[in-house]
Amino acid sequence: MAIEQKILPAIRNLKDFEKLLNTNFEYLVLLDSHISQLKSLSQTAKRHDKKLLVHADLIQGLKNDEHAAEFLSQEIKVDGLISTRASVILTAKKKGVLAIQRLFLLDSSALKKSYSLLEKTKPDFIEVLPGIMPPIIKEVHEKTGIPIFAGGLIRTIEDVESALSSGATAVTTSRSKLWKHFVT
Repeated sequence: MAIEQKILPAIRNLKDFEKLLNTNFEYLVLLDSHISQLKSLSQTAKRHDKKLLVHADLIQGLKNDEHAAEFLSQEIKVDGLISTRASVILTAKKKGVLAIQRLFLLDSSALKKSYSLLEKTKPDFIEVLPGIMPPIIKEVHEKTGIPIFAGGLIRTIEDVESALSSGATAVTTSRSKLWKHFVT
């Protein structure tokens, strides 16, 4: 599955969620949410023809495991799950939602372990953090062939363009000033 938009707005509050409902962004990333809000947010997103990618590790009141992934996929009906956990990614794939493996690439050891993890999970997308490492984005994309989202510490238009020119499919960011530059 291809995602055409270059920016994936990462939502940290309801105010931003409401603003994004009336934009041309098709995909939205939900961070820092509470389990009690999920059903309503998902239904609202669908009514506005938005696809919701939920960061399973950051949902308050929900453990980030395969049961949570089942709940989010079947009951909340999210369009995709983002997680650092293999069990969440594997369950997302089984349930037919987009599986986005989040990787924190802090050093060479983390990079090596991530390649082993990716062999096991075979996600639809990889989110590389921090997203301001063009050579690493390029390496991960070339080595895995899996589309990359760059996220974390993306602060400027130049950071976005650098990540994209290094092979990232899209950039996830909670900086609303960057959303404005890439909305159509």
